[in-house]
Amino acid sequence: MTELSHDKLVNLVLEQQAEIEALRMKLDKGKKPPTNSGNSSQPPSQDQKGNKPSKQKRHRHGPPKGHTKFERKFVSQPDHVVELKPTICQECQTDLGQVALVLSDINQITELPEAKAEVIEVRQYLAECPCCGVGQVKKPAAGLEMERTFGARLEATVVYYRQEQHMSYVRTQAALQNLHGLEISQGGIDKIMQRAGRKAIEAVKPIQQAIQQSAVIHSDETSSRVNGNTWWQWVFCSTNAVLHVMRFNRSEDVIKDVMGDHQAEVWVSDCYGPQMKAPSEKHQLCLAHQLRNLQAVVELDRKHFWARHVQFLFRYAIHLHNQRQQLSEQIFLNRIQRIEKCFDKLLNQSLDPPDARRLQRRYLKYRSAIFVFLSRTDVSPTNNLSERHLRPSVIHRKVSGGFRSDWGAKAYVALKSLVDTGILSDIAPFHVIQNLVGFPSLPLRG
Repeated sequence: MTELSHDKLVNLVLEQQAEIEALRMKLDKGKKPPTNSGNSSQPPSQDQKGNKPSKQKRHRHGPPKGHTKFERKFVSQPDHVVELKPTICQECQTDLGQVALVLSDINQITELPEAKAEVIEVRQYLAECPCCGVGQVKKPAAGLEMERTFGARLEATVVYYRQEQHMSYVRTQAALQNLHGLEISQGGIDKIMQRAGRKAIEAVKPIQQAIQQSAVIHSDETSSRVNGNTWWQWVFCSTNAVLHVMRFNRSEDVIKDVMGDHQAEVWVSDCYGPQMKAPSEKHQLCLAHQLRNLQAVVELDRKHFWARHVQFLFRYAIHLHNQRQQLSEQIFLNRIQRIEKCFDKLLNQSLDPPDARRLQRRYLKYRSAIFVFLSRTDVSPTNNLSERHLRPSVIHRKVSGGFRSDWGAKAYVALKSLVDTGILSDIAPFHVIQNLVGFPSLPLRG
């Protein structure tokens, strides 16, 4: 048997120890609970779906018990009235023309008229003045311009299908053919989208100015695919404006570009680094994100109660925020002091689990950004506002697969900004698009 030298023996032992440590780390990772929407930012659609438990009692279909009944109201001025007056007796054939009638029943049916596309031919004539010899033509009304091919209402419908209903070019073609009897090429649809995009990019500038001057701003970002590359769609929300921007990076330069020299009073976001560097006097962390992160620690070590206690404190703070109007000012302030005191104690505890220590260090670093919503009525404890405005864009990305060009992505976010801002003022998305693309051609005006 060949004897190993001292150095070779030491190296062999170190290699074996390294292999054992690697194996231990793999086993530890295997013990971690799987991520889901309850303990991470993973969407619910990616959660592992379990089998439904067998039900002994069959539940009835329909709305839940106690649901407010909805009844369609009668329209006071219907568009059409159909009179059903009997003229002859079905039993003895007596003429009922002179018999007094009594209204016995009434019913209203809501129907859609046939939405068939109509073609307008504009004929422009030239007249030569007999005095000065200058040729004269009459200027067409808005919506009947000589360079126009499609009417504004048709263009608004195309943009609505593509933008709000996430329809592809092929499906938009099919909808226009089946619903409106209109033949249009994909190139024609593309030209309509380009014209609307150019107008939207110009019209979105006042929205950015409104965001810059907002006291409280919610912000978030999500990935997008543009021309085969990963870009990022950012959203900036306030009480009166929503701004979407598309950028190829996810750095703080995007926030600086949007805000310019302006500064917010409170910036609500998750704990992403560039968001925490946003120009603002104060920051508010999204507690919904923190509750999920804490849940991951709870599932990893259910015997350790630090994460559970922080979870309870965050939930209690959110509940207190929601009950603000039902409490006296002094009681409300006393409960805030209790929350702050308990939280400071939790931050000063000695912790062993590394995941718990990581969250503890985060909360120590951003201590001033945890309970800002308790001192201001205009600040939310979560960033749900931003996530709601980004959710349709995530659906659009999954349905369409992304954008084929830079201009398409920028046009999309400009139109999204106009639509979402219009909704805040109770303007329907189609009407926002209609106001952007121009005055409808029909009905014709004299």
